Amino acid sequence: MTRPDTNRAPHTTRPDTPRAPHTTWPDATSAYTAPAEATPSHPTPAHPTPAGTTIRVLIADDEPMIRAGVRAVLATDPGIEVVAEAADGHEAVELVRAYRPHVAVLDVRMPRTNGIEAAAEIRRAVPATGVVMLTTFGEDDYILRALGCGAAGFLIKSGEPEELVAGVRAVADGAAYLSPKVAARVVAHLASTGAGALAGRRAAAREQVAGLTPREREVLSHLGGGLSNGQIARRLHLVEGTVKAHVSSVLARLGVDNRAAAAVVAHEAGILPPPPAEQR
Repeated sequence: MTRPDTNRAPHTTRPDTPRAPHTTWPDATSAYTAPAEATPSHPTPAHPTPAGTTIRVLIADDEPMIRAGVRAVLATDPGIEVVAEAADGHEAVELVRAYRPHVAVLDVRMPRTNGIEAAAEIRRAVPATGVVMLTTFGEDDYILRALGCGAAGFLIKSGEPEELVAGVRAVADGAAYLSPKVAARVVAHLASTGAGALAGRRAAAREQVAGLTPREREVLSHLGGGLSNGQIARRLHLVEGTVKAHVSSVLARLGVDNRAAAAVVAHEAGILPPPPAEQR
């Protein structure tokens, strides 16, 4: 589907990739509520991308300049390839069905179908595709809704470019990435709903983490800091496989579906990661 205001050259896909009814960009580098009954309560996690595989990404945003910027940032990583772009959530779902990317990067606010609805549909239709949501500081309520739709990554548009690459890589690896800024905004937004409600959530969060082992609490604190499994392993001097096992145990004990939700629990419970050794 070629949009009349976009001049794009045909994009050559890999032989095993079905051709989508959409013309993509030139080769030169240029730079929302899901129905509750349709959203799985326990979305299937995206499958980890095999080591050495180029991470295939779809970008969806109704602003061409934003899409160009995201694409330019991702182009700095030779292990990431943007295979398609969409201008709205409906088109994003169709292109995910066609291209089967490892990761879909979705703007929250888009015409026809917003990012939250698109994320829920993608998680139902193509569960192997991980979803990263792009948000702004004024969209805290959308972040909360996205937590229930299976999105595994949450990034602020005004954040550092490195966060976008790190988030895409984390989600492609079957993990999740919650920008520290997003986590802080979620907690601040929850706090604004009233002292009584906040106290109740904090008490509930503390009760959730009470059953964790000391090591699991330590891992949870780093999840709250937005660290990947590899970063946590280096910080705690563990092998990455051990950290992955601890993360799985933490999610199960907390009763949450992904690392993003676990990070929110960590913030509400007041479990903060210790500073790196060089800062102590």
